[in-house]
Amino acid sequence: MSRGKFIALEGGEGTGKSTQCRLLAEALAKRGIATDITREPGGTPGAEAIRTMLLDPPGEGWGAQAEALLFAAARSDHVITRIEPSLEAGRWVICDRFVDSSRAYQGGAGGLGDETITALHQIGSRGLRPDCTVLIDVPAEVTAARLAERDAGNSDAIGGRGTEYHAAVRQTFLELAERDPGGFVVIDGDAGPDAVHDRIMAALEPLLAAA
Repeated sequence: MSRGKFIALEGGEGTGKSTQCRLLAEALAKRGIATDITREPGGTPGAEAIRTMLLDPPGEGWGAQAEALLFAAARSDHVITRIEPSLEAGRWVICDRFVDSSRAYQGGAGGLGDETITALHQIGSRGLRPDCTVLIDVPAEVTAARLAERDAGNSDAIGGRGTEYHAAVRQTFLELAERDPGGFVVIDGDAGPDAVHDRIMAALEPLLAAA
């Protein structure tokens, strides 16, 4: 049995990643491709417990270093317990966020630097990279309107950070994609879900054709 493919969907808050993960899984199923749709932080019981700690933190919350370590720990459990076994079983793994979110949020906007995040990823997850990272990019004013409608003022600890932080996240994502054009595809997410899905499917066609 051939190894499955690993697709990560990335982007800032309110870019529609979760919807696109679901649409992608449905499209692959129609092609007869077995999928495992998951998310970060989370995807396993241990990682979901860490997710709660991160998004609804105790007391004053986590500092940048502790936050990065918690994300790396959740990812390690996720990779070893779920992602790698699914890939080895021939399933395509579709993940709502992966290590590039840590690179953008904690490494870029959080100021820890890319080397720190990639070192933690090498230790915890053996440096696993997706076969393709789909970066959904949406202008800040569009995501702000989407979040206001979605969250109604009840954002989690990370989503509720200021506009400068989220602008830095978006900029870091775009810089990562520019430095690694072979690993990323950048999708214009300023459209309806079906249109964005069509763009993603077109971008993934070379990977699908090779499967």
